Amino acid sequence: MQTQMDGVMVIGEAVWRVPPERAEFLIEITASAPTAAQALQDNQLKAAQVAQAVAPLGVQQADLQTISLNVYNVYTPVLAAYGGLPKIGSGGFSPYAAGAPPVPAEIQSAAYHARNILRVNVRDPKRLGEIVDVLARTGTAIVSSLSVGVSDEAGARRHALEAAAKDARAKAEALAGASGKQVDDAVAIAEDLVASNGVYAALRSAAPFAFGAGAPQVAGELEYYARVSASFRLK
Repeated sequence: MQTQMDGVMVIGEAVWRVPPERAEFLIEITASAPTAAQALQDNQLKAAQVAQAVAPLGVQQADLQTISLNVYNVYTPVLAAYGGLPKIGSGGFSPYAAGAPPVPAEIQSAAYHARNILRVNVRDPKRLGEIVDVLARTGTAIVSSLSVGVSDEAGARRHALEAAAKDARAKAEALAGASGKQVDDAVAIAEDLVASNGVYAALRSAAPFAFGAGAPQVAGELEYYARVSASFRLK
């Protein structure tokens, strides 16, 4: 005889929104010189100028962290004696008469490039745009996407999961009440959590029937979307 346990399986969802408290991105500083020592020195000078430019915006020296520093050389072929490639006369013969000195071999001229990748930590995300503008005026290249975050990352995730679990319980109680029963203990729970910078809100706005309504009112908020699948016994 087969027995079937009375139960209900639901999916709870929740979005926990918090304003960003910090931001970071990567910049690249390059310098070229005839020698490696000079290239490194010029690169350090540029880095000091960058630090001085963003200091009034609240970026301290400790907020600029070097994560990669490389020096490499590039060789450029040069024809010292003739200042260019040898000419070819009519019929494919050299215009120089017999016995003329041969064209000297190519001479390699070296140039050294110093490349410094720094992480910029922004303590006030509201000034992020100003900081990027100042860096652009100094000739610094932005080499990564802008990343924002909160100080209590674990706490934000926990709040999202707790809210999703409560939503799952409320849905189970509604379904059980509609069938004249009550919700008992949970027998299985699975969770999934996605943190994004407004991506979930954009998708939800574009497809409200698929993701639900209720886009955030504040642009730039961090969103922690939690999804909990739960199975409950009925009694």
